[in-house]
Amino acid sequence: MSESAGLALHRRSGTDIEVLIGHMGGPYFANKHEGGWTFPKGLVEPGEDPCATAEREFAEELGAAAPAGDTHDLGVIETHGKSIRLFARSGDFDPDMIESNRFELEWPPRSGRFSTFPELDRAAWVSLEDAAQLLARNQRGFVDRLRTALS
Repeated sequence: MSESAGLALHRRSGTDIEVLIGHMGGPYFANKHEGGWTFPKGLVEPGEDPCATAEREFAEELGAAAPAGDTHDLGVIETHGKSIRLFARSGDFDPDMIESNRFELEWPPRSGRFSTFPELDRAAWVSLEDAAQLLARNQRGFVDRLRTALS
């Protein structure tokens, strides 16, 4: 089973809680809004601490180091042969400053042509309610966990 780790950066906006999520880049998600968003996350390398993975992936996918702060483990969700561990941290980040790393993909399929795409093509602060609708289904359970951890 592959293991991924990510970071849910959150902040208070008045009485509401907002979380930073990113829209997945590439042609498969170009026109997908609901279900096309993710927490910055990626595969845990052999021997790597999952929290270190979460911080590394935040920097790679958003283009800046994660803000320092207390980190809370929101646990693991297992789905479709994948294990995702998410950590939560309070902090701020300007989503307009995103500078994601890129991946290469044959596009269109079987065309022999390869293009590069950003892992995340944009980021946004959204309410927990909106995050529960926008995130990929395998990550939506973390929204309730975050809400519980912050209450």
